[in-house]
Amino acid sequence: MISAADIAFAHRLADAAAKIARQYFRTPVAIDDKDDTSPVTIADREAERVMRDLIAKERPQDGVIGEEFGKDRPGASRVWVLDPIDGTKAFISGNPVFGTLVGLAVDGAPALGVIECPGLGERWVGADGHPTVFRDRTGADFPARARACPELGKAALYSQAPLSGATTFAGMDRLRKAVKRPMHVCDCYAYGLLASGHVDLVVEAGLGIYDIVALVPVIENAGGTILDWRGGKVTLDTDGRVIAAGDPRLQEPARALLAA
Repeated sequence: MISAADIAFAHRLADAAAKIARQYFRTPVAIDDKDDTSPVTIADREAERVMRDLIAKERPQDGVIGEEFGKDRPGASRVWVLDPIDGTKAFISGNPVFGTLVGLAVDGAPALGVIECPGLGERWVGADGHPTVFRDRTGADFPARARACPELGKAALYSQAPLSGATTFAGMDRLRKAVKRPMHVCDCYAYGLLASGHVDLVVEAGLGIYDIVALVPVIENAGGTILDWRGGKVTLDTDGRVIAAGDPRLQEPARALLAA
């Protein structure tokens, strides 16, 4: 069960990371390349470190999985899953659609999530047993609700740019042609827009688990669904391919095009 104290703690984690992200945003930070050639900055590392320090101090029994510093106690019943800067390429380019993702998995299933967008001053929070809330730049909270859209031909889609691998490229291409308004994904911000009813589908592949866990409670508790490409629920073992749909009726036709 997710308590009000859990949600308050997740807000504190997001606040701490956001403060660091804003400190470095649009400043001349050094950029390093990781082994997979993706970029990383001091903002990524410091934001994750401050969240880990808070968890170690106040939730020492919980596990942590983070993009920058790996796993601590991943077999714990409760595991915090952290992406300090989701969209580092946007961050280093001065684009404010980057975010911080704070997720909590309970017994392997996503149960609490925060999508924090420090450059925009916007935040979505969703948790099992609690409706998703959108917080705007003034600090006011509003209910977030995904919208109805039963047909692909009427849907607005954010999808990943073509990836290596003919199958992934072909499936994404088929889906983009089937919807009304295809757009390239804008990192975690796209999922927040879906939760608030502005778009209908977000489809990606090649994600890390730290990219996914926080998204699930936000979308599900706004009335949407997020599943893997086989139609399975997201767990800590999900392979990195997800379909987020504001209207659950879009899941099956989207999955069919991806798999055709």
